[in-house]
Amino acid sequence: MRPSALRALCLLLPLFPFASVQAATATPSRAQLEQVDGGPALHWVKAENKKTQNALASDPRYKPLYDRILSAQQSPDRLAVPTQMAGEIWNFWQDKVHARGVWRSTSEADFKSGHPLWKTRFDLDELSRSEHANWVMEGLNCLEPADRICLLGLSNAGEDAHELREYDTTTNQFVQNGFRLPNGKQAVAWLDKDTVLVSRDWGTTDAGLTTSGYPYVVRALKRGQSLSQAQEVFRGTGQDMEVVPTVLRDGQGHQVVLIDRHKDFFHSEVERLDPGTLKTSQLPMPEKYDGLSYQDGQLVFHLLQDWPTAKGTIPADSVVAVDPDHPQALEIIVTPTKRQTIGDGMDGAIAATKDGLIVVMYDNVQPVLMLYRRGSSGHWSGRSIELPKNMAASIVSSDPHSSEAYLQLEGFIQPPQIWSVNTAKQNTQLLYSQPELFDSSKLTVEQLFAPSKDGTQVPYFVVHAKDWTKNGANPTLMTAYGGFGLSYLPVYHPDLGITWFERGGVYVMANIRGGGEFGPAWHEAARHAGRQSAYDDFASVARDLFSRNITSAKRLGIRGRSNGGLLMGVEFTQHPELWNATIIGVPLLDMLNYEHMAAGASWAAEYGSVSTPEGKAFWDKTSPLQALKPDVHYPTPFIFTSTRDDRVGPVHARLFAARLQELHVPFFYYEDMEGGHAGTVNAAEVAHERALEAVYLSRRLMDPR
Repeated sequence: MRPSALRALCLLLPLFPFASVQAATATPSRAQLEQVDGGPALHWVKAENKKTQNALASDPRYKPLYDRILSAQQSPDRLAVPTQMAGEIWNFWQDKVHARGVWRSTSEADFKSGHPLWKTRFDLDELSRSEHANWVMEGLNCLEPADRICLLGLSNAGEDAHELREYDTTTNQFVQNGFRLPNGKQAVAWLDKDTVLVSRDWGTTDAGLTTSGYPYVVRALKRGQSLSQAQEVFRGTGQDMEVVPTVLRDGQGHQVVLIDRHKDFFHSEVERLDPGTLKTSQLPMPEKYDGLSYQDGQLVFHLLQDWPTAKGTIPADSVVAVDPDHPQALEIIVTPTKRQTIGDGMDGAIAATKDGLIVVMYDNVQPVLMLYRRGSSGHWSGRSIELPKNMAASIVSSDPHSSEAYLQLEGFIQPPQIWSVNTAKQNTQLLYSQPELFDSSKLTVEQLFAPSKDGTQVPYFVVHAKDWTKNGANPTLMTAYGGFGLSYLPVYHPDLGITWFERGGVYVMANIRGGGEFGPAWHEAARHAGRQSAYDDFASVARDLFSRNITSAKRLGIRGRSNGGLLMGVEFTQHPELWNATIIGVPLLDMLNYEHMAAGASWAAEYGSVSTPEGKAFWDKTSPLQALKPDVHYPTPFIFTSTRDDRVGPVHARLFAARLQELHVPFFYYEDMEGGHAGTVNAAEVAHERALEAVYLSRRLMDPR
C-alpha cells in the first residue's frame, strides 16, 4: 500500500471554492467508466482525485487533523481484540512499524494480567515486501480443536477475492506443499487434517460463479490433490446467491458438517453432509436465520421469520436450539419482546462455549447480556447481566472447548472495553478499558424519538456538548444505515471525535427502518418498495432536529456508506433542501442497473428486482442516478469509493459524479486505488480520507456563511 503523501495547491479563495474543483475534465462515457481499470476511466479518476486533494488538502486545517487521526489510528493504547486459538490468545495488530499488520499471540493468563507480552507469529509486512505484493489480511481458518494448521487468507489490495495458504501455528511457517488455493471468491471448511471443503470457481462452465458473483459448487479437496481432482459433494444453481460449507464442533466432541445454500441474501436451504460417505441430506431448518452456533450437540440459531413447527409457530427473533439428529426435538431459548431484538444482524450476538451459551440482546437499542446453560433435563435456563447504557456489545471471541469468551463494549464517547465472560461461573469481568483518544469530558449522549411520516416512532442518538445551546445553529452530522436487518449502534470513532466532537459538532445516529434494531419486522417494513419508509424515517429525524431547535438545514450534513451511501444518494435527490453537506461513501446509486453491477444480483432480496413491475416502478422514481435533474439546487456532495471494491464496485460512484459533471453541479470525488469495499485499508489512507471529509464538513457546516 502506498503511503499518503499529498502535494496540494494553495487556494485563492479560502472558503467554499466549490466551483473551482470542477475545472474542465472530459467526462468519459458510461461504457468507459464501467471499465474499472480502463485507461479513460482511471485518467478521469486521477484528475478528479487531484482536484479534490488540491481543494481540500491545502486547507490549513487538513494537516493537523490528518496527523491527529493517524496518531489515533496507530496508537499503542488501542485495545488488542482477542482471538482464542491454539490454546493461546491471538491478535491481529497494525501500527507505525506494521502498517499491514502482524498476527501475534500471548498466553491466556498473560492476556488477563493486564500487561501481555506479545510474540509475533506472522508478519504480513514482511511477506508483502518479500513477494513484492499488496497483501491485505483476510483472516485465519484453523482446524479445531488443536488449531495447529490453518488456512491464511491473503487479498490483493483489500478485494473480497483472496488466495488461501496453509499455515502451521507451531512452526509459524507456511506448510511446505500444503494446501494452497489460488485467488478467487471462495469459502472453505476443514473436514479433517487432510481434507477441506471448498466452494469456489472451479474453472468450468458448469462449476463457476452465480449471477451474484459467488461460488455454488462445493468439492472435497484432499491433501496433495490438484483442484481438478477434488470430489464434488454438493451443487446449487447459477441463480443462487452462494453456497458455503461449514463444519461446527462443540466442546463435547460432537461435529456437524453443513452446506448452506443461500438461495438469496435471506433465504437458505441447509444440507447435512456425512463425512464418511460425502453424501448430503436436507435438514428441516427455517429458511431465514442467522447467528448459527453449536453447543452440546444442539444447533442454536436466531430466527428471522415465524417458523411453523409440529409444536406450533415459533415467533421471529427467537433463539432456538435444534438437535440435528432429531430435528423435531427443539426448544425456544428466548423470544424478545417487540422493542427488543437479538444482536445487531452481524456475527457476535450468539456464541457457544464448552458449557453454555452467550446471547447479546438489545432493549430499545440498549444492550443486555444473557447467559444460558442447558440442564441435565435438556432444558435451557439463563440469567441477564446489565451492561452500560448507550453502548454496543459484541462477542469478539469464543471457544467451544473453553468456558471463557470475550466481549467488546464501546460507545460514541466511551472507548472500547474488553470483558471476559465465564459461562461455567456465569459471571463477567472487565479486563481492559482503552484510554481516550479524544477529549470527551464535555460531551454527553442522549436518545430521542421522532415521529415518521406514517407516525412510527424512530429512535435516534444525539452526541453533543453538555453545555450546548439549542439555537438552531449547531453544526450537525447525521448518519444511518437502514438495510439488510443490520442495526446501527454506538461506535467509538476516534477520527470522528477528533474532527467533529472536539470542534463543537453535534452527531446524530438514526435507527431507521430497514435495520434490525427492533427485530425482523423492523427490517421487513423497509424491504423492496417499502424502502421509502426508511427514507421517510431519515428525513423525519432531520425535521425533528429542526423542530427541537438543535440545528437548521444550512448547518446539517449527512454521511453514509454502502447501503448507507444509497440512503445518502436518495436523500440528496429527494430532499436537497434539508442538508448543506452530503458524504456518499462506497455507494449503490444506479438502482435501475444494480443487479448487473459487481455483486449486485445478491441484493435483489433486499431491494427488489427491477425485472419485476413493482421493482421497476419503485426504482424508476427513486434511483439516485436517474433522479438527478437539471436546474435543481443540490448541496455540494463529497463522494468516495475504491477502485478495488469488488462487492459494490466504483462504477456507481463514478456514474453519479459524471452525471453531476454533466449538470454542472459542483462535487468532490475521491477514489482510493486500493482498499476494497472497506474503502481504505491502512492507517495513512484512513487518516487522509477522513481529514479530507473533515475539511469539507468544516467549510460546509462550521465556517461563517
